[in-house]
Amino acid sequence: MGQSIFEKIIRAHLVKGSCIPGNEVAIKIDQTLTQDSLGAMAYLQFEAMGKPRVETELSVSYTDHLMLQLGQGNGDVHRYLETVADRCGIIYSKAGNGICHQVHLERFSKPGKTLIGSDSHTVTCGSMGMAAFGVGGLDVALAMGGQPLYITYPRITKVNLTGRLSPWVTAKDVALEVLRRITTKGNVGTIIEYGGDALPYLEVPQRATIANMGAEAGITTSIFPSDGKTLEFLRAQGREEDWSELCSDSDAVYDRELTICLDDLEPNVAVPHSPDLVCKVKEIEDLKVNQVLIGSCTNSSYQDMMTAARILRGRKIHPEVSLGINAGSRQVLSMLAESGALGWLIDAGARVLESGCGFCVGQGQAPEMGAVSVRTNNRNYKGRSGTQDARVYLVSPETAAATAIAGKLTDPRTLDMAYPRTELPEQMKLDDSMLMFPTFSKEIYRSPLIGKPPVNTAMPEEFSGTVAIKLGDMINTDDIIPGGSAMTFRANIQKSTRFIFQFIDGEFPDRCEEIAGAGGIPVIVAGESYGQGSSREHAALCPMVMGVRCVLAKSIERIHQANLVNFGILPLLFTKEADYDDIGKGDVLTIDHIHSVALEDTVQVKNLTTGAVYTTRNGATPRQREIILAGGLLNSIQNQEEV
Repeated sequence: MGQSIFEKIIRAHLVKGSCIPGNEVAIKIDQTLTQDSLGAMAYLQFEAMGKPRVETELSVSYTDHLMLQLGQGNGDVHRYLETVADRCGIIYSKAGNGICHQVHLERFSKPGKTLIGSDSHTVTCGSMGMAAFGVGGLDVALAMGGQPLYITYPRITKVNLTGRLSPWVTAKDVALEVLRRITTKGNVGTIIEYGGDALPYLEVPQRATIANMGAEAGITTSIFPSDGKTLEFLRAQGREEDWSELCSDSDAVYDRELTICLDDLEPNVAVPHSPDLVCKVKEIEDLKVNQVLIGSCTNSSYQDMMTAARILRGRKIHPEVSLGINAGSRQVLSMLAESGALGWLIDAGARVLESGCGFCVGQGQAPEMGAVSVRTNNRNYKGRSGTQDARVYLVSPETAAATAIAGKLTDPRTLDMAYPRTELPEQMKLDDSMLMFPTFSKEIYRSPLIGKPPVNTAMPEEFSGTVAIKLGDMINTDDIIPGGSAMTFRANIQKSTRFIFQFIDGEFPDRCEEIAGAGGIPVIVAGESYGQGSSREHAALCPMVMGVRCVLAKSIERIHQANLVNFGILPLLFTKEADYDDIGKGDVLTIDHIHSVALEDTVQVKNLTTGAVYTTRNGATPRQREIILAGGLLNSIQNQEEV
């Protein structure tokens, strides 16, 4: 039986386990990346391992989130990241060089390699035929130290793209169509492998948009073949020698297959407040818009930005609209400037923002109360824009540009112009001067904000917990710990804890303190798809510091569940809907003989308040269960070293 692209890469990197869906496998990691919001904790964890140098083929530290540098804290973090990178053999991408996923795609992606990053959109590089995964920072630290990554070998869905995109219909519309079909939940343990006769007509930047938004579906990753289009992209980046062909075998077998005919697609839009709530733009046209933002790691390539510039050339944005644009990398921004396209955007009335994550992660451009914001990024969760009651709509750059002109949501096909198709240039501008390669000469900078990573204690012998909060379905990591101003304190865990569930239940931190002070254990209860969205490990790390030792949910998303395990928090899954309905905030829960039952596939949870007994499924693998009992991954590693 033939092999898929994903299976070929995993088998070439397999350290332990077998490639059978549901089995845990360990794989060698070639490359890692971090971004500055979560990177400091990852490098502190790497330092705690006592490793003098990284052991990967390539590790890159990017500065792209905390660009506003609000207060000295962000500057302190950036200086720490720069110096620890130099000391430990890591490439450092300075602020202004661009968004990690865009820059990594341009300068470092390589077909057939494995890549992990402490950001869920690391999957973008799957567009280059890489096995690319978003993970927590501790998993990145371990990989830099030479440890393999453990994942549950996924089921593989083949998505066949057929036909051709019509003018004004884009890769973003394809990504939204995928989300419309498979939604944001129920996809844990799945990857998407793309194929079909449309691939020869999709450039790598278009594939990157599609792969990028796979993160919103909760899948493990997306992957495209490495073919002639991949070679063209690498040649334009001056990296032709990094290319190798990588395709699935003709007799490869998949767990599921879908077909999307590109001829049938129209401009799509995701409406508030989830990326899978997708309809056609023409169905909700005439929606008055206050703000339009073009950029983010989803849609900030040269082709995206140049196409938007050509639409806006010689036109003015609507007087009641604020338009912001941010190119994904310094390379893209420089090429826009040299071509004159940046001037077209400025003349149209656009505000030129830094090449960073910015508005996508709530760092600037928060709209006014109740505003409608049309954006090209990947998530439209409630409050993620920085304004709790704003309504965010996700569209393509073409739709965004048309909307900025009209002042209302607009199908770009109604514009009085021919489609300004932008081809991939044969040669991109190459300038790596804002990449700092390690010299191993700098002393690591530390400030009071840069301390030691917190660690847990071993699981107590007697588990007596109290439900500190009961949550509904689809609680994302922005709900658990928001972006925006909260990101300023990512290197300060104690301050970060005050933001946990800030907009859902502001009393949660005090309630955890009260429960722990009385000798109890705070427990989180949630519905389906708990922890979807960003990979931010602070959504698990901060609750650990607050004393949480168990999350009881209908289902938990992959990255967040791995982060819970890494910090010694037991993930238990309801097996009956009625059990979730029965439990309430303040209920007292016990687990008898937890040091033995936590090793089993099912765990009995007693509710002393209602008298009910719940049979739950242990979400952790056998290897992870030992880690949880030890109090987390750092504790487990230390225990192994002492033995």
